[in-house]
Amino acid sequence: MTDIPGESMKSIRLEKDPIGSLSVPENVLWGIHSMRAAENFPLANRPVNKALIHAFGAVKLAAIRSNQAIKKWPDKLFNALERSSSEMMEGLLDEHIIVDALQGGAGTSTNMNVNEVIANRALQILGKKPGDYSVINPIDDVNLHQSTNDTYPTALKIAAINRLRELEQEIVGLTEAFQQKEKEFAHVVKVGRTQLQDAVLITLGREMSAYADAFARDRWRIYKCEERLRVINLGGTAIGTGISAPKKYIFDVVEQLKEITGIGLARSENLVETTQNMDVFVEVSGILNACATTLFKSANDLRLLASGPSGGFGELILPKRQAGSSIMPDKINPVIPEAVMQVCMQVFSNSQTVSFAASHGNLELNAFLPLIAENLLSNLELLANAIKIYRAFCVEGLKADEERCRRNLESSTALLTALVEVFGYDKASELGKASRETGKSIRALVIEQKILSEIEFAELISTEHVNRLGSKAESDY
Repeated sequence: MTDIPGESMKSIRLEKDPIGSLSVPENVLWGIHSMRAAENFPLANRPVNKALIHAFGAVKLAAIRSNQAIKKWPDKLFNALERSSSEMMEGLLDEHIIVDALQGGAGTSTNMNVNEVIANRALQILGKKPGDYSVINPIDDVNLHQSTNDTYPTALKIAAINRLRELEQEIVGLTEAFQQKEKEFAHVVKVGRTQLQDAVLITLGREMSAYADAFARDRWRIYKCEERLRVINLGGTAIGTGISAPKKYIFDVVEQLKEITGIGLARSENLVETTQNMDVFVEVSGILNACATTLFKSANDLRLLASGPSGGFGELILPKRQAGSSIMPDKINPVIPEAVMQVCMQVFSNSQTVSFAASHGNLELNAFLPLIAENLLSNLELLANAIKIYRAFCVEGLKADEERCRRNLESSTALLTALVEVFGYDKASELGKASRETGKSIRALVIEQKILSEIEFAELISTEHVNRLGSKAESDY
């Protein structure tokens, strides 16, 4: 039997379900359904994502408020249910959700764990003992007019929206950090590279601007994709037909949830479709995958530009975060970009899992929603955390090695590309060959052969010239 948190089994209460009876620790807030699930699914050995638990609290609170007009609980009992579900939403009952993040049953174990905790916490508020289900019942009261199949996906959408908003703010911060570096490095002319080979001149500021604009695009996509998640199937119960739920409840519960969450939720026009299809989570996952792609590329570029410091590019200086080796003195590794890249790799993998799980729904339901939830919410948290440390521990502290940029530039064949517009491809190629044979820099050869003066050469590699859109007319030389 799996170890389950709670009191000693010396003090127990007996609970029953359709399978039989189990002894449950006397004062715990979970019950027989949670206990069976904890025993059945010792898989990931990590709890259900807290964002999902809190969102479940909001869903249950909306249902309880909508059901009050139908069931008409005594005020004292209703207030207890309202308070306990609010505590779930506020994160005060997290420790009592004991089921594994991965589970069979399309999320029923999570839903039942939530139902039992809310019911037993309400009983405590009333001064009753947990397990006194004749007063408040996890199914007949907390789960009234609901199914796992409409509450779980609704809770997941709310959790994802909340996490998307947090991620968006982190991306805004990172974008602004790169925009600041764009200004700081605007004057630093350097070698631009394609396929890791010297190509043309660019400024370090323009490189930073490319990262800023890419993240701004990610921020916009993430902002817009929230719209896809606002359409929910709450009220559809088992398969979207609303079986066992009064029409009054079906129309009211989404309005209650909108008020509780402050999110512009909308009841699906086709509850059956929204219950069985999980493609919206694949779409959101794909947008997160795109964000991770941008993040990976950016972090890898910074790592490369800071490589060396003597034997690599060495054009950027990353903040020193920790010693890099137990044997190599004074070695400082790019640990923040490396950590960020590993997060991105995990996001790529999780995104594939979301697609695979969503595609394997059958007929009226997808049984693999817990796997979708675990990977989607994990990706949202991983990206937000990675972007936060990337901004604070790396990007904001970036420095340019301007002397290294200048040396790399003057010895680079990238200068030849700049000279093509002056006297053509063939002559530029000859200069390149002469540079390799003599060991002299392009700059030295151009001035030595009186192709350009010192002033003209300086103008050719000036920030103004490099940042110009297009080329100067030949008559300007």
